[in-house]
Amino acid sequence: MKTRLFVLFGLYFFIIGCSQSTSPDNPDWVEDLIVRYKSEPLGNPPQSIWRYNYNGQIVYYVPPQCCDQFSTLYDEEGNILGAPDGGVTGDGDGSNTDFFTSRTDENLIWKDPRQ
Repeated sequence: MKTRLFVLFGLYFFIIGCSQSTSPDNPDWVEDLIVRYKSEPLGNPPQSIWRYNYNGQIVYYVPPQCCDQFSTLYDEEGNILGAPDGGVTGDGDGSNTDFFTSRTDENLIWKDPRQ
């Protein structure tokens, strides 16, 4: 009986873990970023990663966390393109100033499920 319960609980946690897994289409560096965010304290707002088409390429956008922090915009290879928003002025670092008006094909890749 104990063995059956152990197996059922193990199966339950496996299914729950799989339901929160991320897409196999994500680049490895995005998966690594998700693992890092999961290991950090819950952000305010919770961390999220978004994919867009921007200037003819796939990019990944991580919104800023809390006050005066920069967002991060990555290219498909994981190179930082800049911070389109956040910071003291809210306007980012001055790079990618047309990001919010030019981006298309919004897709939420991951959002921290913790409350």
